[in-house]
Amino acid sequence: MSALWTEDKLELDGTAWPVRVYRSAASPRPAPLVLHLHGGTFTCGDLDCSAYICRAMAEAGAVVVSLDYPLAPEHPFPAALNVSFAALGLLHRERARWAGRGAKLFVAGEEGGANIATALTLMARDQNHPPVAGQILLAPMLDPNLGSKSIHAAAAGAAGCKWADGWHDYLGTADKAAHPYAAPLGSRRLGGVAPAMIVTCDKCPTRDEGLDYGRRLQACGVPVESHVLADTADLPQDGPPDAASLPPWAVALRRLFETFLTANAVAPIRTIRA
Repeated sequence: MSALWTEDKLELDGTAWPVRVYRSAASPRPAPLVLHLHGGTFTCGDLDCSAYICRAMAEAGAVVVSLDYPLAPEHPFPAALNVSFAALGLLHRERARWAGRGAKLFVAGEEGGANIATALTLMARDQNHPPVAGQILLAPMLDPNLGSKSIHAAAAGAAGCKWADGWHDYLGTADKAAHPYAAPLGSRRLGGVAPAMIVTCDKCPTRDEGLDYGRRLQACGVPVESHVLADTADLPQDGPPDAASLPPWAVALRRLFETFLTANAVAPIRTIRA
């Protein structure tokens, strides 16, 4: 199954935000509808970033709308989150157009984009809208403290590394590090959010915080599946969106995406408040 892509725009509060839409001709109707936030450390990345991952999700049967969200430091927290939440609401209202009547809505992202995806599920829970069927988090950045073993093993976390600089530019001020939408790993209230699939790899600097987040979600009653891929140094790799084939690591991800999307596209959406 081959995925095609087109350029489009989402009109949000008077601004047209570029998106890239991935879909397969063989996708079901309705198809899972995924709002995707590209990789990067809040300050970098674009619609070419993570193209292989978007194609893998589309080949797994989803319609993927990848948003070119605003970046820090010009747009610190919560600018990207607010734009993404507006996009999530628009996709829900227009889901029949994008993916068919009754399409279930998912969020997905890598690195800083995965941080925003987690925050979207928290916002959707707190506002009781829109309904989110699942969250797909790849190598998520969730902890600005940068104190995990995997961060230290990667010689990251010190001032001047991309992770520390990305957090600094995104948060803007130190007090934002205590905000649950900015640093979800520190949230005291994680129950009632959408089921999660967390994917990381052996050498990923953010591996430990992603797995820790999965354990915290599970402790709050959220269905979670966590996967650690071996011999994959950097999941969110750039790639031509129209490449003829997927790399081996993306083929493995496609299988995980298909299982998760299929299971949660037919399951009733949880409405537990916690």
